[in-house]
Amino acid sequence: MILVSRALKTLAVASLAVAAAHLILSDTLRLGFSAQAAATLGSPQGYGADQAFTTALVNTALVLPLVLWAGLRIAGERRVGIPVLVGTVAWITAVWHGLDVIDDAPGAILPLPSLGLVVLVAALGSLVPRKGLTPRRTAPPSPPAPGA
Repeated sequence: MILVSRALKTLAVASLAVAAAHLILSDTLRLGFSAQAAATLGSPQGYGADQAFTTALVNTALVLPLVLWAGLRIAGERRVGIPVLVGTVAWITAVWHGLDVIDDAPGAILPLPSLGLVVLVAALGSLVPRKGLTPRRTAPPSPPAPGA
């Protein structure tokens, strides 16, 4: 029952984290598109398209683990390292494989199956047994000492 509760919390928080990270990614990539358009028209905006692209990747790689960690802590989870780690690796992999899709047109989104997979992997990461969460076995009481 505890594992199901933990997985459902992680599923909800990971969905929010993926949405926030994707929003940051797409908005920052939109800056890159506007920088390319401005440079083409001859009025640079003070930043280059490559700079905006790099900023998009760095920001999205930082936003997901931060939102995932904070959301799980707010949800009452104590040991959140494994879901945050596997969720972050899954997110970076999904962005890496789907970047061509969203880099071609403003407002495009990553493929929905890959976004769902990131959420699912983070939720499955919460099911990994963690040290210190199993109930301790206590030794039976020892018999009284003779003559006591």
